[in-house]
Amino acid sequence: MLARIARWTAALGLVAAMTFAAAPSAASSAASSSVSTAPGFRPGAPGVGDPYFPLEGNGGYDAQHYTLDLAYDPATKVLKGTVHMLARATQDLSRFDLDFQQLTVRSVTVNGRPAAYTRDGQELVVTPRSGLRMNSLFDVGVTYDGIPQPLGGPIVFGLPYGWIATDDGVLVACEPNAASTWFPSNDHPSDKATYSIVVTVPKGLVAAANGVLAAQVTRGDTTTFWWNELRPMASYLVTTTIGKFDVQVGKTPAGLREWVATDPTVPGTEVVFQQTAAITDYWSELFGRYPFEETGAIVDNVPVVGFSLENQTKPLYSAVRSETTVAHELSHQWFGDSVSVRTWQHIWLNEGFATFAQRYWTEHIGGESVQAWFDRQYATRPDAFWTIKVADPQRDTMFDTAVYNRGGMTLQALRVKIGDEPFFRLLRTWAADHRYGLADTDQFVTLAEKISGQDLTGFFNVWLSTPSKPVTW
Repeated sequence: MLARIARWTAALGLVAAMTFAAAPSAASSAASSSVSTAPGFRPGAPGVGDPYFPLEGNGGYDAQHYTLDLAYDPATKVLKGTVHMLARATQDLSRFDLDFQQLTVRSVTVNGRPAAYTRDGQELVVTPRSGLRMNSLFDVGVTYDGIPQPLGGPIVFGLPYGWIATDDGVLVACEPNAASTWFPSNDHPSDKATYSIVVTVPKGLVAAANGVLAAQVTRGDTTTFWWNELRPMASYLVTTTIGKFDVQVGKTPAGLREWVATDPTVPGTEVVFQQTAAITDYWSELFGRYPFEETGAIVDNVPVVGFSLENQTKPLYSAVRSETTVAHELSHQWFGDSVSVRTWQHIWLNEGFATFAQRYWTEHIGGESVQAWFDRQYATRPDAFWTIKVADPQRDTMFDTAVYNRGGMTLQALRVKIGDEPFFRLLRTWAADHRYGLADTDQFVTLAEKISGQDLTGFFNVWLSTPSKPVTW
């Protein structure tokens, strides 16, 4: 499969970085020649220490690029894949982990050579033949197959999430921790990477993924789609949603590329292309330059999935399909996708910002003002709503209504406190300063104080960390 990828890469004239996963450099191979038992070599940590998901992510390396070569048959629901991760060692590594669960591993290689591996829960523990020197680039390849299963539990509104089989394909929505159910990765937003996603499906189906569609080739009874996302992306934002879709391709009025796939069985989806174009262009004016190469949408008909998700460049709408939902998910391209949370406890930086944005869109088009929405929330929310500490809502309630609405109210209260001009300059500066990177609540507070010239410690403590209804701020 990798030989095919290499030929396509050459033919398409893609950037050299796309070939790293298929052919690691001689320098990186030579750098890994030291024996793993040499002094100083040690295993990478099995997690990054996220307080909500201690085993998500892994230590000892920094992922640079993933090449996913996948084939999926909706008739059997079997996924077959070979995934290569190009990474840089951040210590002298004797072994390292990937997050990967459920599916059957057939082989593992490191720099093209067979490597030993074991399974430990969600951890795939890889031991290369020789140690990997700090700062060296290395390539790990995993070939696998099986029938992925979605995750469940209380985290995502009590709904299934991850790889969800449908009648004609699959819907893939992985926030916060389900990427590991269908491809091996460093599954935590703190380690973002670029991606090439190659998906082969039965002819007549569409495989929608992140970034820009570089090639679509039909041979016999199958079609292969090649997508490239050349901007850093968190693993939970990766999608390969497959099904029967109507596809619209074009540009927004401002000239940005746009790709939208809609399930023909879902009524009223013809407006999604226009809504996506208008909202993306407006957010680009308000929040600063759109951070990716293409905007778009995937609209699927999956009643069991009662949520939408901001998959990078291609938000997925499986439910709550409204103009304000589109505004919410597209604002995440700035707040959550480009600027990602350092750990999951800071999730309000995603959801509070997107909730404010969707309310601001309503205000922008002549509907209810954000302040009117704020006043209504403040007057009608029950006591239980105010008990969530938005700055640290805990794992099972990280998507609680308060994280969204009290988070959005925090921003409206801040807007009133410091004024419109400093407030929107703060949002633009935040998006620009942390573009393609990571951020946390303390950094936002510091920037807000710098731009406003005010001491906002008490304000943010009342709104984000106090488990009661704010009275003064």
